[in-house]
Amino acid sequence: MVTPPDDSLRPLGRKAYGSIPHLPGSRTGPADHHLSTALARVCTERLRDENDRVIVLEKLDGSCVAAARVGDEVVALGREGRLAARSPNEARRMWAEWVTLHAERFKAVLQPGEWLVGEWLALAHGTRYTLSHEPFVVFDLMHQGQRLPWEQLTTRVRAGGFVTPGLVHEGGPLGIDPAMERLSAGGFHGAEDPVEGAVWRLERQVGRGVRVELLTKYVRRDKVDGSLLPENTGCPAHWNWRPSAPSAREVLP
Repeated sequence: MVTPPDDSLRPLGRKAYGSIPHLPGSRTGPADHHLSTALARVCTERLRDENDRVIVLEKLDGSCVAAARVGDEVVALGREGRLAARSPNEARRMWAEWVTLHAERFKAVLQPGEWLVGEWLALAHGTRYTLSHEPFVVFDLMHQGQRLPWEQLTTRVRAGGFVTPGLVHEGGPLGIDPAMERLSAGGFHGAEDPVEGAVWRLERQVGRGVRVELLTKYVRRDKVDGSLLPENTGCPAHWNWRPSAPSAREVLP
């Protein structure tokens, strides 16, 4: 008899976040896929019409995590939607502790059933950071399982004082080369190694509202995933941030 999965360990009953397709020319892994050439051109060369809008953000290199409001409780999740507090991974358990510590900030942003998704930068995966802000950077706010537009996201997260990825460009299309050139000096978050890449958000005006059409990303060709993780290097972990570190610079509202 097959034991059914324990949904109590997956409060949303689903993944917290899916995969983002790559732009042509981006470095991909075995499970990755590319955006169609036609849609890639909309993001990087020519909009379909005046209703399209492109936002380009720095792509951060950490662990994709989420914080969900379930009733009046805020729970910390991994990308796969499972409770971070139960993870065998130290950095994920650290994320769960951080969410508990900052629960009121999350409640100031989230309505029941919503969740924030972002990058947890405490542990260096393939990029080291000298952080001038807290180790969580928000890049999506999910409402009924759908992304909210960038303007709504940035407005909403101000109530909790959360950090968002560095804005590279907003408006028309932007090519890969100029985007990466703008990130060549360490980006917006204190990268000590070359910035991993960038994320394009294509949004569209529909009547009086805005719809998120898609997200796509570019990862530089020489990027090696997890190149700094101890299981790959045999060396001690490199922490960008630890709660007990005297150099940790936490920005609180």
